[in-house]
Amino acid sequence: MAKALGFPVVLRLIDERSVAFRAAVAAAPNLEVRVPTCPEWTLLDLVRHLGNWHRRWAATVAAGPADAPPAETASNGAPAVPGEREALLAWSAESAEQLLSALRESGPDRGCWTWWGGSQSPQTCGAVARHQLQEVAVHTYDAQITLGAPQPLPDEVALDGVDEFLSTCCAGTAAWPYEPAALDFHATEGRTWRLSLSADGAQATRLPPPGPMPATPAGENPDAAAASLRGTASQLVLALYGRAPVDSLKLDGDRRLFDLFIAWAPDE
Repeated sequence: MAKALGFPVVLRLIDERSVAFRAAVAAAPNLEVRVPTCPEWTLLDLVRHLGNWHRRWAATVAAGPADAPPAETASNGAPAVPGEREALLAWSAESAEQLLSALRESGPDRGCWTWWGGSQSPQTCGAVARHQLQEVAVHTYDAQITLGAPQPLPDEVALDGVDEFLSTCCAGTAAWPYEPAALDFHATEGRTWRLSLSADGAQATRLPPPGPMPATPAGENPDAAAASLRGTASQLVLALYGRAPVDSLKLDGDRRLFDLFIAWAPDE
C-alpha cells in the first residue's frame, strides 16, 4: 500500500499550488469575472475566500490543541482585504505564508481543533496541512477554469486527494439514510478505494490491486461494490468536490447511488 505524502512534501505542494493559483489570478482579464465552478463568486471573491481560510487555519494551528477554533475576533486588527490586483496578490501570498509558517512551527503531530473530529483523519496539524493542500489545489483549478485553461491536479496531489476526501469528509458516524452500500473509486493510476455506507456511518478503506477474479457458481463477484467510478485521480477529486459531473467518469453499477452520495457527502 502506498504511503501518505510526507509532511515536508505536503508543505511544498501547498506552496506550489498557491503559486499556481496566483499565476491564474494574475492572468485573468479582471477580478470581476465569474468563476464557473463557483458561480456565486467572482475571482476577487475566490481569492478572498482562500486567503481568509489560510489565515484562519494558521491561527487554529498556532493555537494548538483546543475544543473550539480561535474566535474570529482575533483577526479584527488585520488590514482589510485589498481590491486592487497587485495588492491582492501580495495579500494572497502573505496568507499562504502565514499558513505555511504556522504548520512548519507546529510540525505534523501537534494536536489542534478540526471540524472532522469524528472522521478517520486525526485532529493534528499534519491532517490540517493535508486538507489545506486539497483546498488550494481545487481552488487553483477554479481559478484556471475561469481563464478557460483548466489543468488537471498534479498526480501526487490528486492521489492523496481521493484518500483525504473519503477519510476526512465522508468517513465517520453520520448515518447513511439509505440501504447499506459500498462504492468503489478506481484511479487509473492504479489505486482503488472503497467507501462502505450504512446506518452506522461510513468507512473508507484502500483496496489492494485487483488480482484474478475468483469464480462463483453464479458467475458473479460477491465482493463487488454496488457502484464504482473510474477515472484519473484528478477527475475523481474534481467530481468529489463537485467540480466535474459524475457522468464525466466511467460509472459501473447503480448510478443512483452516486447521486445520493454526492447529495449526502459533507462539502467542507
